[in-house]
Amino acid sequence: MTVYGLISQLLAIIVALALAPLLSGWVNQWRAWFQNKTPPSLFLPYRTLHKLFNKESVLAEHASSVFRSAPYIVFGCMALAASIVPSLSTDLPLSQAADAIALVGLFALARVFISLAAMDIGTAFGSLGARREMLIGFLAEPALLMVLFSASLISKSTSLTTMVETLAHRELAIYPGLAFAGVAFTMVSLAENARVPVDNPATHLELTMIHEALILEYSGRHLALIEWAASLKMFTYSCIGLALFFPWGVAEAQAPFELLLALPVLVGKLAIGGISLALLETASAKMRIFRVPEFLATAFLLAVIGLLVHILLAG
Repeated sequence: MTVYGLISQLLAIIVALALAPLLSGWVNQWRAWFQNKTPPSLFLPYRTLHKLFNKESVLAEHASSVFRSAPYIVFGCMALAASIVPSLSTDLPLSQAADAIALVGLFALARVFISLAAMDIGTAFGSLGARREMLIGFLAEPALLMVLFSASLISKSTSLTTMVETLAHRELAIYPGLAFAGVAFTMVSLAENARVPVDNPATHLELTMIHEALILEYSGRHLALIEWAASLKMFTYSCIGLALFFPWGVAEAQAPFELLLALPVLVGKLAIGGISLALLETASAKMRIFRVPEFLATAFLLAVIGLLVHILLAG
């Protein structure tokens, strides 16, 4: 592990923790503008986290250690996932120990614990949300793996840093398979981050909510960690999409000057992505819950088509 690698890794973690709530505030602000509403403050997520961290956590009477530890495990998984995605530099020591399959495993581990915590206290809403969350995960994770495998065929590696180095630092080429994978990744990202049309993060209607049903019993610092983890998850998915489909601007190893330029480039790409997400949500309608399997099955098929297209063209 070099000093430059350690600095790059620490900077990646700090940037993820700091910018994740800002990205959520940016998306919410543009979503309100597109809907002709008064937008909330850009820094509202930070104020919400500060308020929750200073409140007392109230626990259910029969809550077990699973319910108490789930927020810390979920937050840890999301922070670790954000740290292995090459958002600023490809010189990340942690990425050498975890590839794309391990990244999907971190998302799955966080989902399992938040679902177990929701069922732990025995409320109807918690069990309902847990079942829906596991259904979405069961369908979304294979599609995400197929998207990552499509990129791995180009780089001949499942390492995210190798994928970025291969895609960003070679001659410009058109990969039709990545076009299918990009559409599939967008659909999976909407489902995994509880966005319209799969879920509405602003609703508390018991017949439609998924993510909110999981966290109704949390409060105080536990709720703050879960909300922060949700922002980190959206930030991580955004960085995965940028790394796979818009990898330009990521610094190479042993390039301090490129690392300094990578931060404003990342902020600019996230800003454009946040506006696109807000526009997509505004133009979409919330679908019924039983249509979600069809939505994610389509994403899986598109990812598989992208994989097969690349194999056929390469052969």
